[in-house]
Amino acid sequence: MSAPSLADTSAQPLRHSVGWVYGVLLCVLLAWLAGILAQQSAMQKAGISVLPLAIVLGMIIGNLAPAPLRLVDAGIQFAKGRCLRLGIILFGFHLTWFELLAVGVGGLALAVTMLSMAFLVTVYVGTRYLGMERDTCILIGAGSAICGAAAVLATEPVVKGRSDQVAVAVATVVLFGTLAMFVYPALYPYLGLSEVAYGRYAGATIHEVAQVVVAGAAVGQAALHAAVIEKMLRVLLLAPFLLLLSAYLLRRPDSAAASQDAKRLVIPWFALGFVAMAGVNSLAWLPEPAVAGILKLDAFLLAMAMTALGLSTRLRDVLRAGWRPLLLAAMTALMLLGVGYVLTRWWVA
Repeated sequence: MSAPSLADTSAQPLRHSVGWVYGVLLCVLLAWLAGILAQQSAMQKAGISVLPLAIVLGMIIGNLAPAPLRLVDAGIQFAKGRCLRLGIILFGFHLTWFELLAVGVGGLALAVTMLSMAFLVTVYVGTRYLGMERDTCILIGAGSAICGAAAVLATEPVVKGRSDQVAVAVATVVLFGTLAMFVYPALYPYLGLSEVAYGRYAGATIHEVAQVVVAGAAVGQAALHAAVIEKMLRVLLLAPFLLLLSAYLLRRPDSAAASQDAKRLVIPWFALGFVAMAGVNSLAWLPEPAVAGILKLDAFLLAMAMTALGLSTRLRDVLRAGWRPLLLAAMTALMLLGVGYVLTRWWVA
């Protein structure tokens, strides 16, 4: 075999740069399209946010594209990595410390307990009784316990999960979070909870932020306000969760994270940036239009990351996962529904 010519060698960086540009532009285009679809009244009524729409569009293009996407893979990987981490950091502008302090001990205990229980039980049952891959269980548990698709995306760099594992986790948490969005308001007349208690219950147990908003608004403004604050508290717990998970995986020699960083703790710096931005938002240094612009940028960056995830996911790999992820996610959703209600009656109502 002859050695590559000088012209071929010099052309490789150029092809990489062109592929990076076109890959990023493809993610930008699909994220923009997902944003337009998410603004349609039918999507808003259904509580379907831009993130699941972005991954669906990415999967459609990625699986049907006539040309091989490896030509633009550099840009796709950039969106999956750098755009994702920056999006998680800016996600902190959804929070203020002062609002979270109003939750009280009962609300904090409810959020921490439900997060811990949902995650640990999901991972245990999935690996022990369903024979699933641990990384898939971790991603499903994180999405169910914290904040849906955004939590799955934030957890992926820590566990070094495959694209098909992330896609399966996102699909399951979106499905059962969407069902919860309609089930909770239907059950409200029979729960014996005040609007505020119901809001705390919904915020502590429903997956996605958008789904919590719909479920709370369906009952009343007091329920909506309490639900959003409780949900934001769960979102804030994302940072310590990722730090603890990283430390745990370091001790597991069979994990991808441990094998790649065997000698040191992998600190998810973007999680610390997330907490820092929540602190900046609490100080109210920035005018409201600036914060609104940051939130729009954040939504777009996360949509780009989800699009890139969809583009790099093969549908056959998702289907190969079978019924076990659905069963596991359904079990977690039922546990959140039942145990969350009992704890709400005990600590909040």
